[in-house]
Amino acid sequence: MSRKNHGRNAANISPQVLSVSDRTSKQAGEKSHTVSMTGNQSLFFSSSEAAREFSSVLHEVQEYISSKYATLITDGGTEEVKAQVKRYITKYIQDYRIAVSGMTQMQLVDALYTEMAEFSFLTKYIFGVGIEEIDINAWNDIEVQYSNGSAVKLDEHFESPEHGINVVRRMLHVSGMVLDNASPAILGHLSKNIRIAVLKTPLVDEDVGVAASIRIVNPQSMQKDDFIRGGTATADMLDFLSECLRYGVSMCVAGATSSGKTTLAGWLLTTIPDNKRIFTIENGSRELALVRKKEGKVCNSVIHTLTRDSENEKQCIDQEILLDMALRFNPEYICVGEMRGPEAYAAQESARTGHTVLTTIHSNSCEATWRRMVTLCKRKYDMADNTLMDLVTEAFPIVVFAKQLENKQRRLMEIMECEILPDGSRNYRSLFQFQITENRMEDGKFIVNGRHRAVQGISNSLQKRFLENGMPEETLKRILKIGGADR
Repeated sequence: MSRKNHGRNAANISPQVLSVSDRTSKQAGEKSHTVSMTGNQSLFFSSSEAAREFSSVLHEVQEYISSKYATLITDGGTEEVKAQVKRYITKYIQDYRIAVSGMTQMQLVDALYTEMAEFSFLTKYIFGVGIEEIDINAWNDIEVQYSNGSAVKLDEHFESPEHGINVVRRMLHVSGMVLDNASPAILGHLSKNIRIAVLKTPLVDEDVGVAASIRIVNPQSMQKDDFIRGGTATADMLDFLSECLRYGVSMCVAGATSSGKTTLAGWLLTTIPDNKRIFTIENGSRELALVRKKEGKVCNSVIHTLTRDSENEKQCIDQEILLDMALRFNPEYICVGEMRGPEAYAAQESARTGHTVLTTIHSNSCEATWRRMVTLCKRKYDMADNTLMDLVTEAFPIVVFAKQLENKQRRLMEIMECEILPDGSRNYRSLFQFQITENRMEDGKFIVNGRHRAVQGISNSLQKRFLENGMPEETLKRILKIGGADR
């Protein structure tokens, strides 16, 4: 039998259609075959046959095993199916005495399995520790962003533009998405905390093949000291923000992608007392992990929710719908993972009607954040800008602006209060700022230095609000004391 026919016939045998007895006898036979070859592995690889290139072996074995690894991906990669696929691969390379230079039989089987059933060399980065993002600029240009702010260009890359597209297709298959010429731009997820955005030809050049951004969001148990040690913020700034949230002042954390907005919001929510009820709303993937346990028992009150997309518009569950649901769960705190549409109107309504709302938004400064909220609110109701500005500044008196600097370090650049004066006008009070004192390049690296400082104290109206919401006078005095003092 030729290799091609062998592969085609074997590929038609799906592990799901084998009877129990047939599967058992087949696996036993394959197992004994594999065991018998293990002792002769060195003899097997010392044959006079020339070692082949891995890419050509992959292409050949991929044709043979195609139906099996497709089943594996669909089944979620159970250990039983994984072992079965590896047995098929092992038998094939033994039957045809296939060898690759520098690889033992076990290494070759593992490498082939990883390529076909997992995500090629990206697997170890996707499921690695301390990695935030994988940027695929082209099939041969891949960069990894680490949580410490460093970025590394990988020596590893795909074998070709087509190889890159095929690996990314397998990733999207996990979330039921299809990447093809009819749908060359895809937003998907690999799991509840891994998001992927993809572009393929013809949206990118043929010699590029595929471009993708894989965002790995690992809910981190960040502590206050972690932010201080990393220079993200001072203790005074973090204390002020946690006291705002604790005593019912809604706030918005603004910034660009990867500026650390969600990380800060996640930490702030951990400062809320256990007996306070929290309802979180996130878009598509989970970035918050707030449930706490003591001695195996949940000790706080948290409901985590996610939006759901659907081709059927009636089956879509967006953030606006979940916000409406949240109000029926009697929460004391509502976290909207990111305001990006008409849910901004519902969020500000919630913040003005007795709930404490924490949210994030894409914006490029504190002042611009309120204007951005107005723009989003208008997607719900076409109201006058001044009216909407009155609403959003009343709802969110505090805005925090976070930024990732050129050296990849994250900083809280500013904390601002919008004070509404008796005549209805607004006074923007910069409470804390990060001032850059040095920004230069040295040996191809950015050197950025600066310092945080307190600029102004909080307004009388915010002081009154704190006291009305139960803040002790001693706590208020401590907040007032740090206002305006240089750090």
